[in-house]
Amino acid sequence: MRLWQIPSFGIDSLELVERPAPQPSRGQVLVRICAVSLNYRDLMMVLGKYNPRLALPRIPCSDGAGEVVALGDGVKRVKIGQRVAGIFMQNWIEGPPDAAKQRGALGGDIDGMLTEYVALDENGLVEIPEHLSWEEAATLPCAGVTAWNAVVHAGRAKSGDTVVIQGTGGVSIFALQFAKLLGARVLGTSSSDEKLSRAQKIGLDSGVNYKHTADWGKWVLEQTNGVGADLIVEVGGAGTFAQSLKAVRVGGTVAQIGVLSQSTEPLQIGPLLHKQVHLQGIYVGSRADFEEMNKAIAMHSLQPPVDQVFAFDRVQDALKTMEAGSHFGKLVIGMEL
Repeated sequence: MRLWQIPSFGIDSLELVERPAPQPSRGQVLVRICAVSLNYRDLMMVLGKYNPRLALPRIPCSDGAGEVVALGDGVKRVKIGQRVAGIFMQNWIEGPPDAAKQRGALGGDIDGMLTEYVALDENGLVEIPEHLSWEEAATLPCAGVTAWNAVVHAGRAKSGDTVVIQGTGGVSIFALQFAKLLGARVLGTSSSDEKLSRAQKIGLDSGVNYKHTADWGKWVLEQTNGVGADLIVEVGGAGTFAQSLKAVRVGGTVAQIGVLSQSTEPLQIGPLLHKQVHLQGIYVGSRADFEEMNKAIAMHSLQPPVDQVFAFDRVQDALKTMEAGSHFGKLVIGMEL
């Protein structure tokens, strides 16, 4: 089988190599991977910026979907031919997180999904919604579950709430779709008017270009009659956090997810206190969260936007496209192209 591995850090250092296909041991399932989606974490992992002490070589990428082709002894949860995706953290099945559950993250702690075949524990898989293509299903494990946790569990969004998304990457677009399912009003920021226009076609109520309106927190306050947003899906990190605190309402929630930008400004504690903000860190979610999300996706026939699909031998081009930040929604590797 063919697979990509990180022998040393850097996109151009990635190697496409051949290895024998794994054989599933007791309790394991062999999956033929049909599509893999990229997350910003995957790019940072390849560049050595996520974990400079990552054990190498490592197969990157956490998110993949495929078909079950072989079963190890004792497997009962899945069957041959079933369409499945791996869960991001192979040990987090249900309940609140802890240190043990957060070990075993695909494409980091253990080898990931950028391979033609993978053997995973049967408990680390979920069935994917029937209406989704392989490429769409591959977008779910990290970006989808992260957005679900932010909007549904941390933010407890409901009809009439105002939710703010930042940019138009995978997590943000999923958050837009989930918030609209719940009846919320969604405001968004982007550096591109064209991307804001695309987002409005799938439900964004209003958007602002932060390159033209740097003080977008003030814009959110204007859009909400001075009250502020109920939930900020915060993917920017240090560079956007101050604006998120400005934009959130008193008693509102900031779901902190991403680290896309940096800042030399110190963390502002005052607004956190005075606004009594609920600050919740989000690190993907459990298998139970994934299955809950899939039920909602299936019920509403929701389809994740896939911006581009790259052939398996063009993984480096896909990562460079992600690095450029020109995509809308998700970038996917199609194994059968």
